[in-house]
Amino acid sequence: MEHRAAEVAEFVDDFDGSTLDTDVWLPHYLPQWSSRAESAATYSVAGSELRLTIPPDQGFWCEGDHEPPLKVSGIQSGVYSGEVGSTDGQHSFRDGVVVREFQPAWWGWTPEYGLLEVRARMDISPRSMAAVWMVGLEDRPERSAEILLFEVFGDALSSEDGRPTAAVGMGVRAFRDPAITGEFDAPRLAIDVSDFHVYAVEWRPGRVDILVDGENVKTVHEAPDYPMQMIVAVFDFPDKAGSAPPDHVPEFAVDRVRGAPLQDA
Repeated sequence: MEHRAAEVAEFVDDFDGSTLDTDVWLPHYLPQWSSRAESAATYSVAGSELRLTIPPDQGFWCEGDHEPPLKVSGIQSGVYSGEVGSTDGQHSFRDGVVVREFQPAWWGWTPEYGLLEVRARMDISPRSMAAVWMVGLEDRPERSAEILLFEVFGDALSSEDGRPTAAVGMGVRAFRDPAITGEFDAPRLAIDVSDFHVYAVEWRPGRVDILVDGENVKTVHEAPDYPMQMIVAVFDFPDKAGSAPPDHVPEFAVDRVRGAPLQDA
């Protein structure tokens, strides 16, 4: 069953209410490889922000299977899997992983091309990471590439001349899409990620431009040509516990998600 995107249109979620819009977002991270109960995000919507956190008592995601062990709070704008026991599911984390809980196809927001931007801040330690990315729906296995708006690891934060900097991962990854080569970079930017910044991509046929605060940081000269869904998540890696304060709770706050047609598209 193939999903077709609607015509690209303006989309804005500014999280101004008190609840998550579950017509758009599923508050679970890749539940097909785990379960909805074990992949449920810890989050709140308040102060015009979505706040994803990982408290100390949150359980592991795919415990005993995913290496290294991790905890995650994430939301995503679509979900799909095959039957239990099959390998038919989105964004698999290793070869041969099988569906543990069937997920009927559900599409909240699945743009194809356009300007996609997220205004966000994060409070992360050397054992945590925050990221936003687009993934193919995998309603056909080859429609599986990724457009990474950004990923920031807490152990990649530093300072230069007293000013905070961050290595910001960005690019396009192929996964199982034979039409994509993949290109990734992590330039060090003079930004304080605990403050709000606007991370964005301009996604058009054959090209992805990646921007931070309106400035073009990277261009990839290839692009997926099918609908994609967004994943917004914060991760905790307990194996790195010795490098982080024991009582630190990672927080990823999103003020706005926006999509719009490109003026030259």
